[in-house]
Amino acid sequence: MKDKSYKFDQSAAPLLDAMSEYRKSRVVPFDVPGHKQGRGTPELTGFLGKQCLSVDVNSMKPLDNLSHPTSVIKEAEALAADAFGADDAFLIIGGTTAAVQAMIFSVCKRGDSIILPRNVHKSAINALILCGIIPIYVDPGIHPELGISLGMCADGVEAAIAAHPEAKAVFLNNPTYYGICTDVGRIARAAHRAGMALLADEAHGAHFYFGRGLPPAAMEAGADMSAVSMHKTGGSLTQSSLLLMRRGRVSPDYVRTIINLTQTTSASYLLMVSLDIARRTLAMKGGETFARVTELAEYARGEINKIGGYYAFSREIIDGRHIFDFDVTKLSVNTLKTGLAGIEVYDLLRDDYGIQAEFGDMGNMLAIVSVGDDRYAIERLVASLSEIKRLHGREGLKLLDHEYITPVVRMTPQEAFYAESEPVDVGETVGKISAEFVMCYPPGIPILAPGEEVTEEALDYILYAKEKGCLVMGPQDMELKKLYTVKRGE
Repeated sequence: MKDKSYKFDQSAAPLLDAMSEYRKSRVVPFDVPGHKQGRGTPELTGFLGKQCLSVDVNSMKPLDNLSHPTSVIKEAEALAADAFGADDAFLIIGGTTAAVQAMIFSVCKRGDSIILPRNVHKSAINALILCGIIPIYVDPGIHPELGISLGMCADGVEAAIAAHPEAKAVFLNNPTYYGICTDVGRIARAAHRAGMALLADEAHGAHFYFGRGLPPAAMEAGADMSAVSMHKTGGSLTQSSLLLMRRGRVSPDYVRTIINLTQTTSASYLLMVSLDIARRTLAMKGGETFARVTELAEYARGEINKIGGYYAFSREIIDGRHIFDFDVTKLSVNTLKTGLAGIEVYDLLRDDYGIQAEFGDMGNMLAIVSVGDDRYAIERLVASLSEIKRLHGREGLKLLDHEYITPVVRMTPQEAFYAESEPVDVGETVGKISAEFVMCYPPGIPILAPGEEVTEEALDYILYAKEKGCLVMGPQDMELKKLYTVKRGE
């Protein structure tokens, strides 16, 4: 782990202990869920296992209640806050989407402004739609060779703060999907000087809190709140996350109230106990775990670069501005010189080699290297990439030279989303205002968001992404023949 001391005994796992006691207690359930410890669903029990179904339970006195924790969940959250260097932590079982939206709702109200990069996850823009918040976008920049969007430059953020002193908060991604990191510390100081909160989407950054030699974590760098996807790199179950915060700009009681606006009252104990276990494991063994992860990623990067054609980039791309730091555990690979789009390599890995990468875009693919990987898996990935190049490679491919589309904002996301709209043939939408999202998923970063003008650049990218096989999501028309746009006069 990083060199830090804990206030509490991080070997404790109060929620795990309570769940274990429940399993041994032989309680006869006359509450929900209706499968009654798996007895009523033999097929499901056979698939997931009796041990799993036996602890898929509802809130009860010995197990506490996530909406109003007073015992073991409260203790688990205190341990998580201690482990991550925060004042408070909240167990989130609605994914990091729920944590991101709770952060924004906690500091912004209807009509408020927020400064953020346009390459945010759709969960952040959804928060603007739900709450009626006005976005102030900062161009994250594009890498000229890789074609990937970068991190917000601190100079650009400071300029946006000076131009929009009315904004309530600055929101940033750290790291991006590709591993690009922002100067969180400098941006935090600038935001705080202006009386604004700094919110961090650390969906891919749980390991920053425990691994040595990695970029600084948001809480360490001065962020007020951070959403951490424990399930992505921390080893908990899918859909489980943490919301971290420092006190001062907002109270934890108010944040809990905001979380409870949207979080289910039937919280999954499977997800919560996975967070308790993952937190304990990271606090006790995070240093050695992520040293191994880093070594595996660096080994893979070196072997992939030996193949030729591929470029698995790393710290050498740091420029101190748009790329302030780089997360070496992200195995981001540019594929252009093999003559293959990133999405083509992604599809070939999955369809022909049984390897599921995280995502592929126009010129890059991403393989997540984390706590569950080993040398065998890395060797299989490297060998498969080598064979893909040999069998399918061609002369270097010229793709669209951008991954980030500069938005032309004509309406707030909420105004456009709720405005009267009509379906228009996609090819005829240039100049119209989109009433819905268009995004490649993953990663779920919108090409178009509600309220933005459909430009030639955006339309070209959408059609190209569809042609290359990207899963284009968001529009009501799942075949993307039509796009809903705001009716004239709105």
